[in-house]
Amino acid sequence: MTHNPVALFSSAPAPTMLALALAAAMSLPAVSAHAAAANEVRAAAAAAAGLPLYAPNRLLIQPRAGLSNDELAKLLKVHRGLARRIGRGDVFVVDLPNGTANAVAKILEHHPHLKMVELDRVVVSSALPNDPYLGSQWHVGKVGAATAWDSAVGMGEGVKIAILDSGVDASHPDLVGNLVPGYNFVDGNGDTNDTCGHGTAVAGTAAAVSNNSAGVAGIAGKAKIMPVKVAFYNTSTSGCYAYYSTVVSGINFAADNGARVVNVSYSGVAASQAVLNAAQYLRSKGGLLFTSAGNNGRDEGVTPTAAMTVVSATDENDNLAGWSSYGSFVTLSAPGTNIWTTSTGGRYGQWNGTSFASPLVAGVAALMMSANASLDNLTVESLLYSTALDRGAAGRDPYYGYGRVNAAAGVQAAVSRLVRIDTQAPSAALTAPLAGDTVSGLVAVNMAASDNVGVIRADLKVNGTVVATDTSAPFGFSWDSAGVANGTATLAVVAYDAAGNAGASPSVAVNVANAVKVASNWTRCAYEGNACNFSGTRQVRYGANNTYAYVTATSTVACSNGVFGDPVYGVAKTCDYGDAITTTAPAPAPAPAPVVETWTNCAVEGANCTFTGTRTVRYGANGIYATKVVNGSTACANWVFGDPVYGVTKYCSYSSMTQ
Repeated sequence: MTHNPVALFSSAPAPTMLALALAAAMSLPAVSAHAAAANEVRAAAAAAAGLPLYAPNRLLIQPRAGLSNDELAKLLKVHRGLARRIGRGDVFVVDLPNGTANAVAKILEHHPHLKMVELDRVVVSSALPNDPYLGSQWHVGKVGAATAWDSAVGMGEGVKIAILDSGVDASHPDLVGNLVPGYNFVDGNGDTNDTCGHGTAVAGTAAAVSNNSAGVAGIAGKAKIMPVKVAFYNTSTSGCYAYYSTVVSGINFAADNGARVVNVSYSGVAASQAVLNAAQYLRSKGGLLFTSAGNNGRDEGVTPTAAMTVVSATDENDNLAGWSSYGSFVTLSAPGTNIWTTSTGGRYGQWNGTSFASPLVAGVAALMMSANASLDNLTVESLLYSTALDRGAAGRDPYYGYGRVNAAAGVQAAVSRLVRIDTQAPSAALTAPLAGDTVSGLVAVNMAASDNVGVIRADLKVNGTVVATDTSAPFGFSWDSAGVANGTATLAVVAYDAAGNAGASPSVAVNVANAVKVASNWTRCAYEGNACNFSGTRQVRYGANNTYAYVTATSTVACSNGVFGDPVYGVAKTCDYGDAITTTAPAPAPAPAPVVETWTNCAVEGANCTFTGTRTVRYGANGIYATKVVNGSTACANWVFGDPVYGVTKYCSYSSMTQ
């Protein structure tokens, strides 16, 4: 099988994929004595089949914002590495001579101009599903899905859920009505048929068709399923495998193709910096990533992250499943034992694992988005956490996270949520280099940023011009100081939040001192005390006896100590000009301005608000609003929107963005 990247910056062909995989987070039925050892058994089988523990010929890296493709190529050339970008994100796959990946990773992991370096790792699927038999979807009632369906108008309608897995059975009667086109990153084509069975089961848990008098009901039965194939089936190990690199490719693809919910039911992805970067890219596009904690029955020791929702599994009694992984990285829990869902070949079966807890939560998120389309992704995420049924220790804990997902409470919170306008700008500070520092060549520029909601982007400005943009935390840049003249340069950083608010750091003045390239041909132009005239911009030298001072000037310069200093005391000096300087290092083009939503007042309470197209209309006052998506016109009244601010006159305004 081959790995076809979405975009290349080198012309090298895509290499054959070797090595590591992430495994589908499935488990045998809750037999705790065996569950914790399942992955170790599979790992031994993988080793016996000749599969290494990481890709021996490949790394994943993220350059700092501002590092050019040419500079990156120079950095990797010494290791015989070729880099290719994954999709539109800022993570690259680096192809290396076979067997060198680990050694090169150790060399590069602390490089000042690389934000992230990691091996392309794998874990192994722990089991296959039980035999199909007619059973009850107990998990639907446990999380209050039926109540959520009654109170939610959309049932997931209008929301795309990307299932990153082994594919989906496109002929299954309970899935075919909800499928939209996806992509196959294993084989580099559009064939997303399921070769493993895992993806079909995950897809049905999230969004099997509802109200069709057949089979099972997904949590979000009217949501669309986007199958993105990132995993393959290995006959030697009977397991599903997915590279970190294919997972990153899949997340970026989903983000760029309108998926607001992405599910990756593969244990280990939360430990990957490349996947975290892709998750942040997805969030910047309005989406949320859900992933499974794993089935090792232990604390995985993974660092918590706000970039994705990590889900552990519970049983029929709302207790943690004995085989479910846990740890401080867990953010929610959900039913994961005996989950009745779709199987390949048009069949149904019971499955177990955090692989099925994760898409259940993803389905709830889709219900909430459909119930109130005006909510942004971060608000939906916050409501998911705040409405969860608290289990274990009070508040967030390593077993249940914020609690067991509660679809009924989550949808109700989404329906009744009032939109508050975020007007608070982020804060930004430049932490390196410091004022007065002397810099040259490529400069690592570090910053700190914070916001009441979250920073989504940061710009680096040099002498007032944007030269680099970073879209993932921790924010930082690589600045090529050769793009400005030697002397004082002023640096500043600007942080942006999702509402378009911007906060700039105080400016910092640094001294640029790059080595001056001396011209090779010189023409005498003046003696000391006279003017040296020439065309264009040139280097001019001043001195005698092969001792010179240099300046760069345009058209004319005085040949005197007052301009150059005195390089040779007590001797008559002369000026010569060098070859014309025809090119200068261009500053990178400024980043495009963020798309900012604006509002146009259209009516006072009691009147009618009219506009063109389908838009979001808000109704309220003093920064507190109720919203609806409306086509053409609407009455500006309590009976349409409810009463978001009691006792004051309210107004309507419509969004600049059409639906």
